[in-house]
Amino acid sequence: MSKRISSFTNPSSIIPSAYEPRVFDDATAAVDALTELYERNTGFLVEAFGALAKGAPVTGRYRACYPQVSIETTSFGHADSRLSYGHVTSPGVYTTTVTKPKLFRRYLIEQLDLLMRNHSVPVTVSESDTPIPLHFAFGEGAHVEASATASLSDVSLRDLFDTPDLNTTDDLIANGEYDQVPGEPAPLAPFTAQRIDYSLARLSHYTATSADHFQNFVLFTNYQFYIDEFAAWAREIMARGGDGYDAFVEPGNVVTMAGSVRDDTGVVGRMPQMPAYHLKKAGHSGITLVNIGVGPSNAKTITDHIAVLRPHAWLMVGHCAGLRNSQRLGDYVLAHAYVREDHVLDDDLPVWVPIPALAEVQQALEDAVEEITGYEGFELKRIMRTGTVATIDNRNWELRDQRGPVKRLSQSRAIALDMESATIAANGFRFRVPYGTLLCVSDKPLHGELKLPGMATAFYRTQVSQHLQIGICAVQKLAAMPIERLHSRKLRSFYETAFQ
Repeated sequence: MSKRISSFTNPSSIIPSAYEPRVFDDATAAVDALTELYERNTGFLVEAFGALAKGAPVTGRYRACYPQVSIETTSFGHADSRLSYGHVTSPGVYTTTVTKPKLFRRYLIEQLDLLMRNHSVPVTVSESDTPIPLHFAFGEGAHVEASATASLSDVSLRDLFDTPDLNTTDDLIANGEYDQVPGEPAPLAPFTAQRIDYSLARLSHYTATSADHFQNFVLFTNYQFYIDEFAAWAREIMARGGDGYDAFVEPGNVVTMAGSVRDDTGVVGRMPQMPAYHLKKAGHSGITLVNIGVGPSNAKTITDHIAVLRPHAWLMVGHCAGLRNSQRLGDYVLAHAYVREDHVLDDDLPVWVPIPALAEVQQALEDAVEEITGYEGFELKRIMRTGTVATIDNRNWELRDQRGPVKRLSQSRAIALDMESATIAANGFRFRVPYGTLLCVSDKPLHGELKLPGMATAFYRTQVSQHLQIGICAVQKLAAMPIERLHSRKLRSFYETAFQ
């Protein structure tokens, strides 16, 4: 590969040969060019590192940059007002850096095609000024610094290559806090390439599965019982041919293909913090289930990272404390509003921001409850209640003076309490990912009904299967909807990026 001395960096920087910007009026061709440029530049870094690790002399600092895609519009003309994305609001130049274009191929083609059709303009593929950190140039699971210790022990890796820079890896665009610099291009997408790469690496760490296994419809749960039920069900449908699904992936990237049976169920010796399971379907239209465990910190962490994959919806299905005496153990709660006392998102999304219920998701969840339980209409009220769910960050809130929390719960009209749902919904709002919550009442602490070991076992055995099937049914209904209908305009602010 030819190399040249950089004209815009340190004179001793060695970079790939110049890439002339290319203009495209076809989205597929544009993504092909992004892929070619990305693979050329990451290959350059990997090749240089490999040579140095084998003892090649150090002759300079190696740098390669992310590809970028841009559009320029000169008109205030309005696009289809029914769409929540795929258009810009005013004339100007808009750009975004791109990473892993093979992983995001379908997404990128869809976004660019909408832009070109809505504005009748071409797109330009070029090389950005944002360096690719060496860690992200390598494939998943590479341990860059460890593998080079022997040959580069007397040289700092950061003296030779760019490394992840957290000073420029942030959520300013998604949070609506990005300050546009006059004369500079405006952002085209909610996440920059380095922010995406950071999350892709975290996803693998937290879930023990690769990012390319994640599906566009995600279920979150706070109990392992749901995982066990999902895995058993998924293996069963794999054994009988898949029922429209192609494969089932478990932690450790263990894949069971449709039509086959896996005997070993102990997939990994040590489970990750938030294991993920993926029932895959063509076009990433299958189901991902993640056990986030207990607490809002985990809920924020995992949704921060899954958001960069731009899923079409995520739902919380788990257990909660019922707050009304009329509720029974096993009843369902469909969240219509949230009290946010989780605090983990206070700096990113102020608590005064309302988190609206999304009609399409609410309807899919209610229809799924009717379909799976057999209750309809007014009779559905026997087992399900719609209302406010409160999320807190203190698992043992019952041990504090009851007057404070109980008063707030009553004033908010809360009907259920948990530690994750509002966090997941709020991050869905923040990242423009459609969200919803269906919980199952597993105890009633205000009314003396606490789970004891024997009671809990019997409860889980009878309720988890039905609850999980409701969640699966709901995401299947969402997957059957036109995507432009599912991505609600409710989630869009005054100044939005064109990419969903």
